[in-house]
Amino acid sequence: MSADQTAPKNIDEYIAGFPADVREILEKIRMTIGRAAPDAEEKISYRMPAFTLRGNLVHFAAYKNHIGLYPAPTGTEEFNKELSVYRAAKNSVRFPLDRPIPFDLISQIVKLRVKEDLDRAEASRKKK
Repeated sequence: MSADQTAPKNIDEYIAGFPADVREILEKIRMTIGRAAPDAEEKISYRMPAFTLRGNLVHFAAYKNHIGLYPAPTGTEEFNKELSVYRAAKNSVRFPLDRPIPFDLISQIVKLRVKEDLDRAEASRKKK
C-alpha cells in the first residue's frame, strides 16, 4: 500500500490491496494468529492489521520483499534462536517473501503474547 492511499478500514480491505501470492500469505498469517489467540479482536492500527486482547498482541504488514511481524511490546526475545535466521530487531521480525513463512513460530510468538497480555491484566486487576 502506498503512502498516498487511504488507510484500510479492516483487515479484509488491507489484504485485498496486495497481489494474489502475498494475499495468500497474509490470510495464512491472519488465520495462524486467530487460532493462537481465538479471543482476540481484529483491527487496523498504524495502517496495518492488528490483533488485540486486553491490549495490543501483534501487528503484521506486507512490504515489497518481506512480511513484518510486530509483537508488541514484547514477544521476540524468547525466540532469539529461532529468529536468528531472519532479520529481526527489538519486537519486530522480517520474513522474506522468497522463503517459507514459519507459521508455527508465528503461532508460538502469539501464544506467548496472549499469556503476557493476560498476566499483565491480572496483575493490574490485583493492584486495584
